[in-house]
Amino acid sequence: MKSKINFKEKRSVKFQRDPSVNSGQVCYVLRFDRKTRNDRLEGFTLIELLVGMFIIAMLTGLLLPNFMGARERARDASRKQDLNAMKNALRIYYNDNQAYPTGTSLDANFSSYMPGIVNIGYGYTYAQVDNGDGFRVSFGTEATKAEENGSSQLKCGVGTGSTDPDIFMICGN
Repeated sequence: MKSKINFKEKRSVKFQRDPSVNSGQVCYVLRFDRKTRNDRLEGFTLIELLVGMFIIAMLTGLLLPNFMGARERARDASRKQDLNAMKNALRIYYNDNQAYPTGTSLDANFSSYMPGIVNIGYGYTYAQVDNGDGFRVSFGTEATKAEENGSSQLKCGVGTGSTDPDIFMICGN
């Protein structure tokens, strides 16, 4: 009974003359040689894929916390710039009127000094202090550090010892 040879296997088939047989006789031996590492199909092994995925996961774990909160920090920085512009506009108002505006918000009378105040897009608190010779403007932050908020409040003379960690403040006197 002859066995069938599967030539689609990943082995090479060689017919070689058998040296152990006498020289007068002809005998061929069928040998199967396994393919070497260089002959295998191209591709990545499971271990290589797992190592690659592990490296990507580690980089993501290290970098993701740095990017989270970037939008909130950007909004806080923009609001701080708005408050500095408001501070400059309030000082110009003081030079013209010899007092800062009264009330708890800056209304239409102040809009000629800072036209964008009406549509500023976030809530702020304004307070006149020292009988019109000073002011405080504050807003709630999203991602600013509590130390920075506390130092801004201490500069304005608010919260000696107990500051609100979520409020940034500017003042003028």
